[in-house]
Amino acid sequence: MVVFSFVLAAALAAMASLTADRVRGWRRSLNPSASELPDAAFTVGRVVLFGMAGVSVFMAFQLMTASDDVEWSDDELTSAVGQATTALDGTSRFGDIYGDDSGFDDEYARMIEDEVVEQGGGDSPQTGVDAVPADANTASGAGYTVTGSGAAASFCVRVERTRSKGDDYEPPGVAGGAGTVTMPSYKFAVTSADGDC
Repeated sequence: MVVFSFVLAAALAAMASLTADRVRGWRRSLNPSASELPDAAFTVGRVVLFGMAGVSVFMAFQLMTASDDVEWSDDELTSAVGQATTALDGTSRFGDIYGDDSGFDDEYARMIEDEVVEQGGGDSPQTGVDAVPADANTASGAGYTVTGSGAAASFCVRVERTRSKGDDYEPPGVAGGAGTVTMPSYKFAVTSADGDC
């Protein structure tokens, strides 16, 4: 669409640059009985055509800006993944009190995607990041291929989860006494490397 806008602008500018005599000659050859066009008509036509060419160029630049807002460049994605890895490494989270790790793949993928978008900054797109889990993932060790729409680069982000009993949380009981539930705490070690997992 951007290329079309530039081509259209060039075509309109070329049409506006035609001399009045050349246009009158073509017109006479196609319709000899047609009345002559006044010079003012050519002036108005040139103004309109150059104006339309200017609008086409403006629209092309607007489309380029919009495209930059929705697509990741390789540099943007590389920087965001590196910063996201640093930000997530060493963090901790509470796990399921019932020890059910069935949804870990979705949780880790969402955690990575959200952090990459956040670390991308204001110039980067706010969507379009995918963290695809590897086939052999487990709750304690998982790999995710991270890509961004528009970027050719991909990264393998590895998440290692270890139990951190010292950081467990035991909420108070209903009557304010000791609780019976323990929320297990886990620490994350996160690394990244170029390429797919």
